Amino acid sequence: MAKVLTTSTIEKMKPDPVKRIEVPDPALIGLYLALHPSGLKTWALRYRFDGKPKKLTLGRWPIMGISDARKAASEAIEAVQHGDDPSAEKQATKAAKLKAQQEERNKVKTLIEQFDKRHLSALRTGKTVRRELDRFVVAQWGDRNIHEITKRDVIDLLDDIADSGRVVSANRLRSYLNKFLNWLVERDILAMSPATGVKPVAKEASRDRVLTDDEVRWFWQACDDLGHPWGPFSKMLLLTGQRLNEVAQMTEAEITGNVWHLSSDRTKNRRAHDVPLSNLAQSVLAKIERIRCRSSNVQFIFTTTGRSPVSGFHKGRHHIAKQMEAIASKERRTTVEIPKWNFHDLRRTAATGMARLGVPVRVTEAVLNHVSGTGGGIVAIYQRHDYASEKAEALEKWSQFVMDLIDMENPSPQARFDLPNRRTVRLDDAWEQHCQS
Repeated sequence: MAKVLTTSTIEKMKPDPVKRIEVPDPALIGLYLALHPSGLKTWALRYRFDGKPKKLTLGRWPIMGISDARKAASEAIEAVQHGDDPSAEKQATKAAKLKAQQEERNKVKTLIEQFDKRHLSALRTGKTVRRELDRFVVAQWGDRNIHEITKRDVIDLLDDIADSGRVVSANRLRSYLNKFLNWLVERDILAMSPATGVKPVAKEASRDRVLTDDEVRWFWQACDDLGHPWGPFSKMLLLTGQRLNEVAQMTEAEITGNVWHLSSDRTKNRRAHDVPLSNLAQSVLAKIERIRCRSSNVQFIFTTTGRSPVSGFHKGRHHIAKQMEAIASKERRTTVEIPKWNFHDLRRTAATGMARLGVPVRVTEAVLNHVSGTGGGIVAIYQRHDYASEKAEALEKWSQFVMDLIDMENPSPQARFDLPNRRTVRLDDAWEQHCQS
């Protein structure tokens, strides 16, 4: 009579280097241990279903021990007795799992994640492209199979964005989509890009929008009415003339005294940049209640969570623009429609304002960290003067000009720039748990 299998006997078993050996388990008919020439040992069960011999692989030794193998075999035999074929069920489950993996593999959101990892992460503009793809493409198509996306889908997506008043965003997204879809073609995931032949939504006119003096005044009042985060954030865009994401991602660590330092990885042109903060800009920053999150090592100034910078710029601008029209209509006692503006127009407004104040073009370009025209070519190579004092004077003049426009009832300079102590608020327990998740 064959001996019952034990852990000790199995460990002592040596495989045949040429052929596969099957060792039955006397404790359970049909259960056996297969010894492969490679040294692998696996459990399997032989049984009959509908009069036909069947085999079910149970698992590997020693991951599956003797007791687990017998339990699995017993459950399979019980299933056969109830009219079920465990081998067929296993194959069906495996096929369903494979299909699900294939579907997940071809989802738009999965492929954009790969595109980011293998391509965008190495590009200077990669974060911007990924943000826009997430914002529009993943939000709309994320769970769809990439092979289901048609040219009509691309056109409809771009048209929807353009119809919401964001023609430039639609054109930019078209460019990003082309790069993403062509990358899929290169990797043999798509045979042809569904964006092939899709033209820009509309021809972009060079923007020259500058807020008028009245609009600046209404803008400032709207910012006061809205409060954090859009109020102070938008004021800092106007007062400093810096780019949208540079201001949005401002951190406490970047500010030293009255200077805001932007490292090279934080600027569009990869040039480190110091921004002198006018007294008015310092006052705006000082009044912001800081929100901290213990799980974040970076303290963003413009944030609602403590763990990430403010986002949703389109909605934020819309709130300010709507409030500006309400303020203007009340002042004029008639309905006032203010021509559309965007956050980048605040940068242009600041530059134009400094020009009105007689600030030299070279200094204005230094304030904006803009290298072109007078700051380009050989001048940019050999001229290393950073115009620190000139920038500080220019931004102070511009801030004073803004203050004159908004008419602060002419308070004394001491009272005007009496900076309150910065306050810090800590998140409640619910928010802390959210931040740590």
